[in-house]
Amino acid sequence: MDQNNPLFQTRGLPKFRDILPQHVESAIDQTLADNRARLKILESLGDRASWDNFAQPLEDLNERLARVWSPVSHLNAVKDSPDLRKAYEACLPKLSAYDTELSQNAALYRGYEILHARPEYADLDVAQRKIIANALRDFRLAGVDLPPAEKQRYKEIQQQLAKLANEFDRNVLDATHAWFLHIEDDRDLAGLPDTAIDMARQMAERDQIGGYKFTLDVPSYLPFMMHADNRALREKMYEAYVTRASDVGPDAGRFDNTPLIRQILALRLEAALLLGFENYAEVSLQTKMATTPQQVLDFLRDLAARSRPAAEEEHSQVRRFARTEYGVNDFAHWDLAYYSEKLRQSLYRFSDEDIRPYYPADRVLRGMFDVVGRLFGLTIEEIRNDDVWDPEVRFFEIRDSGDAVRGRFYVDLYIRSHKRSGAWMDDCVSRKRDAEGVQTPVAYLTCNFSPPVAGKPALLTHDEVVTLFHEFGHGLHHMLTKVDYVGVSGINGVEWDAVELPSQFMENWCWEREALDIVSGHYETGAPLPGELLRKMKAAKNFQSAMQMLRQIEFALFDMRLHFDHRPQQKQSVQRLLESVRREVAVVFPPGYNRFQNSFSHIFSGGYAAGYYSYKWAEVLSADAFSRFEEDGVFSPDTGKAFLENVLEQGGARDPLELFVAFRGREPKIDALLRHSGLVS
Repeated sequence: MDQNNPLFQTRGLPKFRDILPQHVESAIDQTLADNRARLKILESLGDRASWDNFAQPLEDLNERLARVWSPVSHLNAVKDSPDLRKAYEACLPKLSAYDTELSQNAALYRGYEILHARPEYADLDVAQRKIIANALRDFRLAGVDLPPAEKQRYKEIQQQLAKLANEFDRNVLDATHAWFLHIEDDRDLAGLPDTAIDMARQMAERDQIGGYKFTLDVPSYLPFMMHADNRALREKMYEAYVTRASDVGPDAGRFDNTPLIRQILALRLEAALLLGFENYAEVSLQTKMATTPQQVLDFLRDLAARSRPAAEEEHSQVRRFARTEYGVNDFAHWDLAYYSEKLRQSLYRFSDEDIRPYYPADRVLRGMFDVVGRLFGLTIEEIRNDDVWDPEVRFFEIRDSGDAVRGRFYVDLYIRSHKRSGAWMDDCVSRKRDAEGVQTPVAYLTCNFSPPVAGKPALLTHDEVVTLFHEFGHGLHHMLTKVDYVGVSGINGVEWDAVELPSQFMENWCWEREALDIVSGHYETGAPLPGELLRKMKAAKNFQSAMQMLRQIEFALFDMRLHFDHRPQQKQSVQRLLESVRREVAVVFPPGYNRFQNSFSHIFSGGYAAGYYSYKWAEVLSADAFSRFEEDGVFSPDTGKAFLENVLEQGGARDPLELFVAFRGREPKIDALLRHSGLVS
């Protein structure tokens, strides 16, 4: 092994500043070659296989590869460059081939079967047994029992899917950054808040084009759609945004994901049929809490039925408002965000710009850490780490009440060029215990907020504060685990429709006075969020919540039907299916050129295929979990300790329903979600 290659870090943190594109392919090649050589030894064990000589070494090999690939994958998302992209894409088929080889290895499958059948299996701890059970399931889902020709075809499919998913993501990224609105006449800025104008000016100055640059990144796009008085320019921005990576719009065909969608769906269906399933949705649900596609469809349609009457009234209300107050009789989709914001201000007398000064990013971060500290008995401090991928990135450490280090994490908050849009948490290092002791878990916490502009600190909207709490909830799940085996430590091995529980759970503190007194502080005076402003925010919390609920259900229903009863080989149109779903549940119908699916990265490249419903499924769990805090006190130390011990520390070692019942004392109910959403009183 080339010890000079910074990707070979068997312990500690990645050396980001030393990682160059030319390091990547050789590191992956060498790691795969070493792993394959060691696998030969494990394959030969046969009936002699045990946890210590078989399962644990396999865990170590998997973790070793993850340690090499994690910083590469992360840099590809946050610091894209032509050379890195080329190296990254060169590795994808190699990794996919290796993964399929591993998961179709009959000798390894036999080893796990031996471990499962032995009397000693009962003596293993719960995490070890879960790893073995998951492995047996995953071998079967990878086609380990298929005849050789079908095994080979399955392998080819997985390699093609990995390549197509990367192409899909790349097209969305390139399409988002290729188009922008350049404004030179100040009159076209009417209605826009100073923060949006200052950021657009700063972006134009950076690109040396003068005037103002508005992009399709959400922190630029959304304020424009909500506040810009120039309707024609709103329409222009809207069309560019909803046609990204498609066959229509200002960049029609340039980054078109349409053929990729057809190929991805056809390959997923073919893989499912090879495995003996009727559709890909059935495959996806093998690793989730929900058991059948019909169960998911019923769940979504029930929520839609409960939400639709309120959503219809909300949509009628904003259209009436636009007509009576502004004389708009031809209400269009690019008017929705604008007049909804006008209506919200009319009803509740505040805007996001009134809130921003109370949410300077640094204060919000420190406040969030204090909230988590009070809930779970933790201390979070910034520590020096100059080895980061951008000067704005910061590094923190979590310690528990016994002063033990529980986790470390990077925070990358602001939009910039060559950075994937959105917000996410990803694992950098997983917890494990070995001869050297406990390996501290490390997380990446990535957002795309507006950066500091015009000499002011970065000022967040309330929605951005909620996003930060959400992603940190994922991070806590990853870092606070006490499970000592990588396969089920932290977020690893957690059923996909339960993985959003900790993230959505943490959002609740963004609405509690006791928490906001800690999180907020005016950037000039330090004063906390005023009580009157919070009262207005709470009154407006469920403004258009039924419409938002239906929008998420629309996405989830589209996803599930796409992978359940859609047949790409029959040349059915994905667009027609989406329109069919909208006719069933939506109250807002976009123009015909809308190509939402072409940038739906969650399901085509992000792991949520036939699983987007997970957000709503987990929201039932998170709302019900928080209801115990509503009963006991939002900073109840006993309740916080119970959530920490029964959920956050357990990782994927136990069934999520079992963990929920252990915390809540009963199975989940939908009542709290409906109440929190304003659908019942």
